[in-house]
Amino acid sequence: MHSLTSVTALGGTEPRIDTFDHIKITENDGVALASVAARIGREAACHKVLKKLLGAVPETGRAVLHDPEAGFCMGPDQWMIGAPKDTHELLADQLKDLFGDNASITEQSGAWVCFDLRGPAMEDMSERLCNIPIRSMISGDVRRTVIHQLGCFTIRRADADHLRILGPRASAETLHHAILTAALSTA
Repeated sequence: MHSLTSVTALGGTEPRIDTFDHIKITENDGVALASVAARIGREAACHKVLKKLLGAVPETGRAVLHDPEAGFCMGPDQWMIGAPKDTHELLADQLKDLFGDNASITEQSGAWVCFDLRGPAMEDMSERLCNIPIRSMISGDVRRTVIHQLGCFTIRRADADHLRILGPRASAETLHHAILTAALSTA
């Protein structure tokens, strides 16, 4: 039998944490992700399952920050669902069972890297990092943006000083470099 060791998006055996006086950047390797796309003619049934799962159907530009599952709208009748990896490692399979033929479900955990930015300088740092209206965003707001030429999602979390960034896992080091550069420029 093979002896395999899992690695994070940045190549470590443990998630990387960069701490400064004004901001903490955490590589969050504990999020399972799956996309949900309503099938044509099954939109209402898909919405019903989403409402049961999350408590509401995420609208465009918004996330439903439900516990343990959370979700946000990526486009018309398309959502990304996230949950703790330690309890939802097979999230896509679990969602396929829930949605049945009402939606197409795709495993996304291996496609995205997740960074959590927390601290009093989060808004200043975000303004240097990407073109989102961070100061007017409230908890649950989601924006699709470009960071260092990478398509990313930004999610304003429940805490006022917390922003979550989802970016392409294959470019995790490039995205991390851009985040670090923005952090250092706000020091």
